[in-house]
Amino acid sequence: MEILDILLSASFWAAVIRIASPLIFATMGELICERAGVLNLGIEGIMVAGAFAGWVTVYSGGGLWTGVMMAMAAGMLFGLVHATLTVPFGLSQHVVGLGVTLLATSATYFAYRLALPRVTTPPRIEAFQPLPIPYLSDLPLIGPALFTQTPLTYLAFVLVAVVSVVLYRTPLGLALRAAGENPSAVAAQGLSVTGIRMGAVIVGSGLMAVGGAFLTMSAFNSFFFEMVNGRGWICIALVVFGAWMPGKALLGAVLFGVFDALQIRLQQTALGADVPYQVFLMMPFLLSILALVIMSRRASVPAALMVPFNKGER
Repeated sequence: MEILDILLSASFWAAVIRIASPLIFATMGELICERAGVLNLGIEGIMVAGAFAGWVTVYSGGGLWTGVMMAMAAGMLFGLVHATLTVPFGLSQHVVGLGVTLLATSATYFAYRLALPRVTTPPRIEAFQPLPIPYLSDLPLIGPALFTQTPLTYLAFVLVAVVSVVLYRTPLGLALRAAGENPSAVAAQGLSVTGIRMGAVIVGSGLMAVGGAFLTMSAFNSFFFEMVNGRGWICIALVVFGAWMPGKALLGAVLFGVFDALQIRLQQTALGADVPYQVFLMMPFLLSILALVIMSRRASVPAALMVPFNKGER
């Protein structure tokens, strides 16, 4: 009965959407990279860098949207590093991705200590505030859940629609998908596989960084290094869960949000008094792994994912 009451609560679904929002940004970024044939394991570090870049911009006196743009720029910079090493030079995408994660995390830590050498508690900023949509926010249950969110949440859902349209309704999307499926055919049409893949990684990394910035500018209004907390790796799993399709990946992000919001509320029930809290903390990840196993069996992996392309080679 307690679980049913939780599931029928508008505040629960509002929390689900908030939790899912940064995952949506980062998952769309990873999906763009992988659709073009590049696995970006730098996502975790890029999200940390984006979270810091957005926060420090606002803390230094910049506007909120300026912070979002600076976060995206930071992500695109690390995306350029990743793309340069993996696409034209053909280095291992696994090794480079993990290296970018370490580089971005370490660079962020250095910049944080350089900017705030004596601060033990991260200062707070004035983050994005909920922006209720007139009339829609008054709808029962769905109104407070979907239409009383911050602007970045609305932007996350718009992003899914934009990515879907670009991938499936434009020549650019066709070329990008072909670069991840049959790059030789792209080259035969006179297009640059290297340019398409590098552009996809750079743009995708920028979106990952915005996902990190959501945490500091729309969720916690502060910065600490543990805040990303594995969300980047979850986003890689969500791309597989969604079978490299934006709509299904969105569903996976919301599903993870349900698991995470549910475990938080279960800790506050009578069950939470009898079960160690660590069990609740690992529940979203266990359920996500189970869902991933079920869904990934029918997933169609881009044929050229992680396959370097050298023009003229078969």
